[in-house]
Amino acid sequence: MRIMKTTKYLAAAATLGLVLTACGGPDGAGSSDEITIGVIADQSGATADVGAPFSEGVAAYVEWRNANGGVADMQINAMINDYAYEVPQAEELYKQYVSEGAVAILGWGTGDTEALTGSVANDELPFMSGSFAEILADPEQSPYNFLVAPTYSDQMRVALDHIAAEGGESVAVLHHDSPFGTAPVADGEAWVEEKGYDLDYTAHAIPSGTTSFTGLLSQVSDADHIIVQNVAGPAAQLARDIQGQNTGQTIVCLNWCSSELFITNAGDAAEDHKMIQPVAPLSADKPGHADIVSYLEENGGDPESTVVSYVQGWFTMDAMVSGIEATLEGGGDLTGAAIRETLETMGPIDTGGVVGTGEIEFSADSHRGATASGIYVVEDGTMVEIESGVSPA
Repeated sequence: MRIMKTTKYLAAAATLGLVLTACGGPDGAGSSDEITIGVIADQSGATADVGAPFSEGVAAYVEWRNANGGVADMQINAMINDYAYEVPQAEELYKQYVSEGAVAILGWGTGDTEALTGSVANDELPFMSGSFAEILADPEQSPYNFLVAPTYSDQMRVALDHIAAEGGESVAVLHHDSPFGTAPVADGEAWVEEKGYDLDYTAHAIPSGTTSFTGLLSQVSDADHIIVQNVAGPAAQLARDIQGQNTGQTIVCLNWCSSELFITNAGDAAEDHKMIQPVAPLSADKPGHADIVSYLEENGGDPESTVVSYVQGWFTMDAMVSGIEATLEGGGDLTGAAIRETLETMGPIDTGGVVGTGEIEFSADSHRGATASGIYVVEDGTMVEIESGVSPA
């Protein structure tokens, strides 16, 4: 397999919006001595601030794994292409990957992942993505989709449990104006009612291209907490506007704004805001981070500047490859149906404390790989873990 040699190169290519494809052997994808996996990545679109490092983590894992013998004496051929957060482009890439012999797919966004669910089921191709929409964890609705981390709705429930325990009285949810953004909103409202929390709960879409939250902050002036279901950039602007207007709300980020990028972009305005993050950042120094740190140090990367989205990409590919490896070790044919059955029955995948409570485990009844998240607070410019392994109460 040929793949970009440093994460710095990958980041530069993503910034330029280049299409990155890692091809194996002289004949490209589908050679008998390789395992082909298609990767649909956002390296230049609306969520590229977290999507690009996610795809870098995927690529780094593949290069690391191939350098360490691959899988059953075969190399992994990861075809990584930018779809710029455009659903039609994701659908075209998916067709390309199927035609080139992919046995599994890694995707990215909620809209494109949900749009492909029917095709994935018909083609019997295991599919893991950066989306943690709850519908994707239900095998009856999404039989070939698997989530390596808690759903957005589980993260929302953890956030609401934490806010209620802290004495919060009013919560405003500001969310990306897309299926990704709305995925946990109704479930959050239902959780408040189910738990009997005395919390005022409202939700507001963040208009595309928002550069100032002055207007939205005036609409949620009574809220003491703002849960953000968006990526890091808008959340950082929100933090700066809260600081500038001295409105005093505490931000609680869900997965994709729970990132070092939020801190970097917001500066000192990030202090004391909180994060619900199911995948531990490198600063948490979990045993499962050791291979990532070694890879970065050996390839000119900097663990201290590597964001948690990169770690998520690494462990998403690790989960898929673990299913493929277990399928081959069990004597099964390398088909999507066999990989799915293996993932449902193979038992826990050890992440060394990085994901959830440390393990990813699927079943025939649920493709939700974990339910627990870590809770972090920003202190002195760092994500500091205040609780680990927290599931909805």
